[in-house]
Amino acid sequence: MNTNTQVREAQGPTKKGVSIQVTDVTRSFGDFKALDNVSISIEKGEFFSLLGPSGCGKTTLLRIIAGFDTPDSGDVKFDGKSILSLPPEKRSSNTVFQTYALFPHLSVYDNIAFPLKLKRIDKATIDMQVRKFVHLVQLDEHLYKKPNQLSGGQKQRVAIARALINEPSVLLLDEPLSALDAKLRQNLLVELDDIHDKVGITFIYVTHDQSEALSVSDRIAVMNHAKVLQIGTPYEIYEAPRTEFVARFIGEINIYPCTVLSCESWQDEYLCHVDCPSLGGEITVTDLERQEVGAKLFFTVRPEKVRISLVEDVQDASRTDMINIFQGIVDEPVYSGFQSKFYVKLQNGETVKVLKQHSTYLDDGPEIEWKDRVRVMWRAVDGFLVKEKDI
Repeated sequence: MNTNTQVREAQGPTKKGVSIQVTDVTRSFGDFKALDNVSISIEKGEFFSLLGPSGCGKTTLLRIIAGFDTPDSGDVKFDGKSILSLPPEKRSSNTVFQTYALFPHLSVYDNIAFPLKLKRIDKATIDMQVRKFVHLVQLDEHLYKKPNQLSGGQKQRVAIARALINEPSVLLLDEPLSALDAKLRQNLLVELDDIHDKVGITFIYVTHDQSEALSVSDRIAVMNHAKVLQIGTPYEIYEAPRTEFVARFIGEINIYPCTVLSCESWQDEYLCHVDCPSLGGEITVTDLERQEVGAKLFFTVRPEKVRISLVEDVQDASRTDMINIFQGIVDEPVYSGFQSKFYVKLQNGETVKVLKQHSTYLDDGPEIEWKDRVRVMWRAVDGFLVKEKDI
């Protein structure tokens, strides 16, 4: 359980909505298989993300949960009861789309009120509910504006309020922020997370953007080629990916093919020695599992976990916790204000990416520059091993 989840459980609202069980769902369109025997269990009140590249099946799965599509086989249950026979309007779920789908001739007020008017709710109740959800999405000052008078972020907040006013058990969000610019997308993402904490219902969020999923999710399902490759907390997905694809897709990574030479017990884990020809030598890395000698895997280490120093830096050279140490030349330094990225070419020609945070004032500019001779190093616990092939 990640820290965000613990805080929500300790301080957040009572868990609402429903739990969702997707079991062995398969869906094909002609010869194209969009979903291949997918199973996912989502907890009540959870912010759950479906993450993957375009065409991986995440939107198809969301449409099946919403009732806009039907699987070829498998089942979908809300709180243990199958809902496949129910039409979308009977499933207690609402969907927020990328395109907003607002009525251009109606005001913010009337767009949000529309679902309640369809149900013939009395005007006093509609007015109270509309103002409640307008306030929730912080659009009080824009109540009587038309959609063409709103920004993209404001339009999406109207769509979210309209979806929530029906008080669904599940809110389905299909790439709701992808049409917005980067800064606005980040701001609205924070607001969306806050809205979830306030309403407490189950959110299922579809995105191809791994930074979005890592920022707001309680758990993430990483998908590719119609399959779910890994389900876990953002921390688990980032720190301990199970396959090569997950490792490459989530964040930046240094990744090299390797062969296991030996594996021995070490504290509560195993200490594995692997041969990485790309790096020109043996690497030591910890693992939760005892890997078989001769196994073909990938060794990976995140750029921010690699330490870099000038070769003549005696203090760094004397660190005993840095087991894996290589020398090279800075092939390309990229300065981006709060950090620098270094592409270091090792003696055998392989490149290692390093991210160095600028935590102190750089009076004379970066201390490491282009063509400097440097040492790159990392601890055994900072690397990890992943499967050579995806599940």
